[in-house]
Amino acid sequence: MIRAYKFLMRPTVRQAQALGEMLADHCSLYNGALQERRDAYQHASKTSVRYGQQSAQLKEIRAFDPEHQGRWSFSSQQATLRRLDRAFQAFFRRIESGEAPGYPRFRGVNWFDTVDFPKDGDGCRWDSTPHDPVTRVRFQGVGHVKVNQHRAVVGKVKTVSVKREGRKWFVVLTAEQEQPKPLPTTGSVVGIDLGIANFLADSGGGFVENPRYGRRTAAKLEAAQQALSRFPRRKANRTNNHQRAVEKVTQLHGKVRRQRLDHAHKTALDLVREYDFIAHEDLKIRNMSKAPTPNPDPGTPGSFLPNGAAAKAGLNRSIADAGWGVFLAILNAKAESAGREVIAVDPRNTSRQCPECGHTAKENRPTQENFHCQACGYHAHADTVGALNVLRAGLVRRNANPA
Repeated sequence: MIRAYKFLMRPTVRQAQALGEMLADHCSLYNGALQERRDAYQHASKTSVRYGQQSAQLKEIRAFDPEHQGRWSFSSQQATLRRLDRAFQAFFRRIESGEAPGYPRFRGVNWFDTVDFPKDGDGCRWDSTPHDPVTRVRFQGVGHVKVNQHRAVVGKVKTVSVKREGRKWFVVLTAEQEQPKPLPTTGSVVGIDLGIANFLADSGGGFVENPRYGRRTAAKLEAAQQALSRFPRRKANRTNNHQRAVEKVTQLHGKVRRQRLDHAHKTALDLVREYDFIAHEDLKIRNMSKAPTPNPDPGTPGSFLPNGAAAKAGLNRSIADAGWGVFLAILNAKAESAGREVIAVDPRNTSRQCPECGHTAKENRPTQENFHCQACGYHAHADTVGALNVLRAGLVRRNANPA
């Protein structure tokens, strides 16, 4: 299996400057390759440029511009071109599926924050000696950078990436390792229902509070964004105060992101340690957070009738703040490592079906929290009912498809 590791780097001033130059030059390569694809399609009878053609030009590009392109790893530049190629593949895939296309865009230096090295030892070298208290990673054109390695890397390092977050630099490793020994079985099963009032409700009647980190930081973030908006948009007029305002907004967003990750890791770890089988709803989060369709006013051309967009925007913020997608990804990864089974089930009517008699009706849920069956009188918390139905559906699906 493949596991990722992320460590904070401690570059010197010159190394940090070189890392910044590496990002800028790879960003320039990305934008240049994008421009070539656009020009070929628009001016050469809609000709498509592929990754292989652009990769073949790298040798000439490096010889023509040795100061900016020739000093960096050839394989990392190929990875940047593959990154652009994947963006175009996703663009064409969205067109075929009828989704919003989202044509690949040019990247500013501040929006291009990662350089990938597809193979350890090719343009980079992870140097972790067991008896050496200082860990270093070497990048071509930068040198040996100190790394704050807070845990051991298990397995063979396959890929290395350098990532910038604000003023901090991180190295991200992927290592191939053997399947870890599974946790001892507990004989327990659980269904979970994700929500907004409560982050999680389980089939045993337990609840995990929704921390709402984004809402807690909303006032500070609004003030920081307002302070940032007072600076001129033109780059030539920006000052050190503008840079500090940008960093303040970045710090607040970074803190919320780390808090969500910490909460997701701890919640998922508790579930994996306690239960052998976990069932959850197969949520289509992207569809759930879509903006409502505009409602044109037939009597007044160019005008629109109310469509609940303001209320839906608030709901979308709450969904994003809960971080369901990140949590489910972490839960599946931890379950795989621990030898647990996780199954996603259809979420339709899970909160409207009575777990006692099976009666399904909208009236069974008179309020957001209460469930009261109109047929048999069963009464419970609506989220707990949803978790019970999710568990039942998960067990049916597991028994229908034995391993």
